[in-house]
Amino acid sequence: MAKLPFTNDIRTLRFMAGEMSQGELGEKVGVTRQTIAAIEQSKYSPSLEVAFRIARAFGKPLEEVFNWADEP
Repeated sequence: MAKLPFTNDIRTLRFMAGEMSQGELGEKVGVTRQTIAAIEQSKYSPSLEVAFRIARAFGKPLEEVFNWADEP
């Protein structure tokens, strides 16, 4: 499976938010824990709506959660 062209800081943000679990974040944004895990590991690309919900859950702009990976 090819790696997605972007990275994210969800794991770091969860830790900084009182060690929020993947399940807790999933509940806040309306997806499963497994979906959060896949997004966090760059195995799944979230919809734009879910990406914005994740950013909002941390009180951050989208660009502080998801980062476009530089082309080699």
